[in-house]
Amino acid sequence: MSKVVVMTHPLIQHKIGVIRRAETGSRDFRAMISEIASLITYEATKDLKLMDTVIETPICKTTVKELAGKKMAVIPILRAGLGMVEGMLAMIPSAKVGHIGLYRNEETLEPVEYYCKVPADCSERDVFVVDPMLATGGSSVAAIQMLKDRGVKNIRFMCIIAAPEGVKRMQEAHPDVDIYIGALDDHLNEQGYIVPGLGDAGDRIFGTK
Repeated sequence: MSKVVVMTHPLIQHKIGVIRRAETGSRDFRAMISEIASLITYEATKDLKLMDTVIETPICKTTVKELAGKKMAVIPILRAGLGMVEGMLAMIPSAKVGHIGLYRNEETLEPVEYYCKVPADCSERDVFVVDPMLATGGSSVAAIQMLKDRGVKNIRFMCIIAAPEGVKRMQEAHPDVDIYIGALDDHLNEQGYIVPGLGDAGDRIFGTK
């Protein structure tokens, strides 16, 4: 079964408290989403492998650590996932970025694919799939399956707010994908929104509502 990590860092919790507030405007909301993504990335990359390499400082030669193994890719689920990319790239600037486009059918609450563009060597990379909200889990499950169908094996999922229903569905569909969550909320309402949640993340990031 996949590992589920819920963040406990005070800075993450404080910033999530800010974005939950109805009065937080799009500019501040975007900035906070990016900052939270950076902090979750820090936690989600704790187990990356390191190797020794010899370098020369202005004083002498010395041995330092650098990342070993596979390269990385960040794959946001459009459109809300875009809000997390900049913060993640601040932490892992060499990562390549792909995009998966899914929208939620408002009647069935199930995802519908409309776009998928990922790095050509994505199957050789450690991939971080990102979406601020893990509600029903439909979009995330579908996005990860799209990547697996393209040969991607090393996948982690990152979100800022999650509902227990979405976490359960993700674990059942993809037990090999670890999940990193900023805050785990109580439940979904009848409209499929997370409670207490923060509303529609995409609308709040882009100011479209």
